[in-house]
Amino acid sequence: MITQSPVMWMRGGTSKGGYFLADDLPADTAARDAFLLRVMGSPDPRQIDGMGGADPLTSKVAVVRKSEREGVDVDYLFLQVFVDQAIVSDAQNCGNILAGIGPFAIERGLVAAQPGETRVAIYMENTGQIAIATVQTPEGEVRYEGDAKIDGVPGSAAPVPLEFRDTAGSSCGALFPTGNPFDEVNGVRVTLIDNGMPCVVMKAQDVGITGYEDRETLDNDAALKARIEAIRLAVGERMNLGDVKAKSVPKMMLVAPPRNGGAVTVRSFIPHRAHASIGVLGAVSVATACLIDGSPAAEVASIPPGNRKTLSVEHPTGETTCVMELDQGGNVTSAAMLRTARKLMDGIVFA
Repeated sequence: MITQSPVMWMRGGTSKGGYFLADDLPADTAARDAFLLRVMGSPDPRQIDGMGGADPLTSKVAVVRKSEREGVDVDYLFLQVFVDQAIVSDAQNCGNILAGIGPFAIERGLVAAQPGETRVAIYMENTGQIAIATVQTPEGEVRYEGDAKIDGVPGSAAPVPLEFRDTAGSSCGALFPTGNPFDEVNGVRVTLIDNGMPCVVMKAQDVGITGYEDRETLDNDAALKARIEAIRLAVGERMNLGDVKAKSVPKMMLVAPPRNGGAVTVRSFIPHRAHASIGVLGAVSVATACLIDGSPAAEVASIPPGNRKTLSVEHPTGETTCVMELDQGGNVTSAAMLRTARKLMDGIVFA
């Protein structure tokens, strides 16, 4: 039984977690998951006997290997380690942890640093999609210091732009797994969508809130959480995700009109706790829903003109900007986002 492993702890976007080389973890999935649960200190609400931070956003793992795929540098598997349950899930991507993959790959020698900046092509194993990260590498080393700022993270850091292509239906098999831009579930009109992250998008007012509540208020609203969980469980099969009771997808997105000059306001559940901000690919899926005529999101969103749209998704700690490219038919062809990352620790973790 493995009891220790090399690891780099990093902040990626508004999340943080352990970044491992695949060869440093057990090949057997059950043994790997047992090890990671011990590393994080799960199941325990405080994760007091491990590295987790008592929050889903700080209980995450990236498993990285050099890729054998043509045109791809590294393969990245994201694992969500549940806080208070003995579950390790690979049912989703994480676009925030993705922000640290490029720097980690360069630090571990999987990708050679280039003068000035280094583009890293990353295959996301969870969904079979590719993202391109651009990492600042002056003098052949990763630079973490910089002037880029993202809401939900104090201070500034070097920018890590992420470009996504062909993310539609990454987990559900289609952008709209039911074939409809909106459906009615338990009396609530929803859009079931997957443009990189399976999401259920609905108007906040349709489930009894304004959409401007803070995270603590939402987490303490047992009636609200029960109502949206009932919807989540009801749509699992319709979204081609099966029984989602023990899964971390789909995410629940409650939208309202923007208040601070953005495109839309979102309160995100991931899925059982309110998100402090919003996940990268969740923001892409919500932004896409805003562009669909007749969807609940489109009815509350403020959308700029043109085939290249910059959509600011407002959330409890600020905003996340998505740059969406559309074809002449109005279909989203690519999405780009600005993230940052920082190396926090490099060493050995014990379980």
